[in-house]
Amino acid sequence: MKTDSLFYRLFQIRPQLFFELLSGSSQADCNYQFTSVEVKQLAFRIDGIFFPSSGNKKDPFYVVEVQFQPDEQLYSRIFSELFLYIKQYQPVHPWRVVVIYPTRSVERNSEPHFQPLLNLEQVRRIYLDELEEGENSPLGVRLVKLITSKETEVSQQAQMLLESVSREVNETKLRSDIIDLIESIMVYKFPKMSRKEIAAMLGVDDLKQTRFYQEVFTEGKQEGKLEAVSRMLDSGVELNTIAQWLDLPLEMVKKEANKKKTS
Repeated sequence: MKTDSLFYRLFQIRPQLFFELLSGSSQADCNYQFTSVEVKQLAFRIDGIFFPSSGNKKDPFYVVEVQFQPDEQLYSRIFSELFLYIKQYQPVHPWRVVVIYPTRSVERNSEPHFQPLLNLEQVRRIYLDELEEGENSPLGVRLVKLITSKETEVSQQAQMLLESVSREVNETKLRSDIIDLIESIMVYKFPKMSRKEIAAMLGVDDLKQTRFYQEVFTEGKQEGKLEAVSRMLDSGVELNTIAQWLDLPLEMVKKEANKKKTS
């Protein structure tokens, strides 16, 4: 599972979490939709972009990049895509760029041409290890910290998050989606662990009762397993991991992945 896929899924479930990261406040206003856009003539795709839902032309749109690996040409790519997108689509809203790094050490500043752009107030870089975390931190901060947490700490953090979500999120579907995401993060961090081991880490007596595993591990139903393949592909889970967790032949998983690409 790719780290950026987890973040983009998080932003799709609750766009407000992105603005909690920006402001450090759980009271952050959000009138945005998260999506991706294609610049068709140039054959590239901007995977993470927040568009304002309001008709206020002063509200900016945000291009979001999650970068967990060093990339010497990152800023060249980001700004090239941004300005080509602006040229093609002519958006009425001003632009903003947000790059999310796990630590400062991952960032590469070897492109002197873009330093003036990086100094603009329109560009924001977030280093997750520098975000303050505590019981009163915004839910978005605590969720992304779970993704980057050490393996020795993730069990306790996940349990605390599950309790917090049950208390703080009143909307049933949203609460279920966030809990599902927490479970997905655990699969991402511990792909070789068994069902019982993941359940023990989450403090859940029967993992089969949670929505994620009811959908992924449909007992004795091949159709349910194939539906789970599509769901896990959407979450960015690697093919080998899907085959292992669903107890399916790798070739079958590859076949389903190819179907999804052509559909």
